[in-house]
Amino acid sequence: MTWLNSHPLTFLVFAPAILGCLILALPQALGRLSRMLGFMGALAIFILSLAWLLGHHGGAAGIAERTPWFTLVGLPVDYALSVDGLNLWLVLLTTFLVPLTMLGTWNSLKDRIGTFAAMFLLLETGMVGALMAQDLFFFYLFWEAMLIPMYFMIGIWGGDERRYAANKFFLYTLSGSLLWLVALLYLANKAGGFNPALMGQAAALLPFGVQCWLFIAFAVAFAIKVPLFPLHTWLPDAHVQAPTAGSVILAGVLLKLGGYGFIRFAIPMFPAASMHFAKPIAILSVIAIVYGALVAMVQRDIKKLVAYSSVSHMGFVMLGLASFTVIGTQGAMLQMLNHGISTGALFLLVGMLYDRAHTRMIADFGGVAVKMPVFTAFFFIVTLSSIGLPLTNGFVGEFWILNGTFLSGFSWGRLYACLATSGVLLGAVYMLWMFKRVFWGPEYKDEDSGTHHLHADLNAREVAVLLPLVVLIFWMGVHPKTFVAVSEAPVVALLQEAKAPAPRTFVLKPAVHESPAAEEAPAPGAHEETAEPAAHEVHR
Repeated sequence: MTWLNSHPLTFLVFAPAILGCLILALPQALGRLSRMLGFMGALAIFILSLAWLLGHHGGAAGIAERTPWFTLVGLPVDYALSVDGLNLWLVLLTTFLVPLTMLGTWNSLKDRIGTFAAMFLLLETGMVGALMAQDLFFFYLFWEAMLIPMYFMIGIWGGDERRYAANKFFLYTLSGSLLWLVALLYLANKAGGFNPALMGQAAALLPFGVQCWLFIAFAVAFAIKVPLFPLHTWLPDAHVQAPTAGSVILAGVLLKLGGYGFIRFAIPMFPAASMHFAKPIAILSVIAIVYGALVAMVQRDIKKLVAYSSVSHMGFVMLGLASFTVIGTQGAMLQMLNHGISTGALFLLVGMLYDRAHTRMIADFGGVAVKMPVFTAFFFIVTLSSIGLPLTNGFVGEFWILNGTFLSGFSWGRLYACLATSGVLLGAVYMLWMFKRVFWGPEYKDEDSGTHHLHADLNAREVAVLLPLVVLIFWMGVHPKTFVAVSEAPVVALLQEAKAPAPRTFVLKPAVHESPAAEEAPAPGAHEETAEPAAHEVHR
């Protein structure tokens, strides 16, 4: 117990992998036992992460473990793990979603369920390790390690075109990572190690053109993972072909690592270059928002519709980061959590529907609300969350991002915020249109239709899986400060280091009335635009 109290982060990172390896050693005939062991172990890890990270070590100060590890071509690599305001809730989101997804997809797989549970736990180690790693080579190892279990999860347990989707996912991510590795080694040689702070100092001494090329190498690797338009094409295939558990964790956590990479490494290490590329990133983000929504609108497969909605929603995250305002960046941080909860819940719900009907085609359904009223209620709540209804989590994140972009010190801020707003409207169109056709449309009477195979509503296990997600949807919508308070200080420090332009605000000044005529006409200058003196005064 003393060792655990001294090395809690090490335990949280590697305990899932150790358990996964033990499950792999069990015979396939014990698949049900393996699945139970995997779920109980993942649940215990989540409980411990809550106790350690919130009960004792949570907050902006966080907790860290660091020691020299080995030398790579003469460059020291540190064993460095840390939890602070930037990654605290992302770590907890990961440890929360893994056991919840295991329970929610309990009967979805019939073959090699023990091996799948092991792969899921190995993937958890990769995700938690990447979120906690504070040495860039250590981070890179976890970043690449995540590819292997996800590749097998898609390639073995996926749909009819699983091999194509798995190969595309693997090649896309690996190609971006190799370019990033070259930049990583170049900069580490300049800095004398892989410490992000030292590498940032070394980067500041390089010519601005070199800084820009290094930032591009980092940005491409992270943008593929987000995924940012036009590097998104692997995502719909991976989502559609992946088993339900793979889709949930892909949307819930893996995509967030791209945004986290920007805010943890790319922007702090190359502040000048990141400011220089703020406009191109914002342009691609707005395109992703609108394009993802428009393509989602014409999808026939519910799962593919949700996949393209992820492209749109993650575009909001990148737009918030590109705004370089505290409220926009905080909105991006919150939106990453929002997307993990809401879209993860959507994939779980689609999986529950598919397990019963064996189809995901919108045209195969109709009248589902009559046969599955409890399921309909949950799906409706999550749909409203996804489209950003006030009092749900989606509203707060998108509002902060649009607000931060509109008030940013960049000349393009207002235009891009207005264009991005269309993504909110389109999101309501495709989600509500899909919901109307599937749940309230006329029932498709054919014996091969999806509705014909719906004979049972949600059981107690499925309700127990969805209830925590619904609670979080409203908690994050009503009291978002719970989830962004710890990140405000590091975000303010990040933007000050980047020398972001001061955000704009509008001050309403009282008019001076000197005559009845003055009362009829608004006083000149009643609405005056001013610039705030400091970025951190935007959001309180």
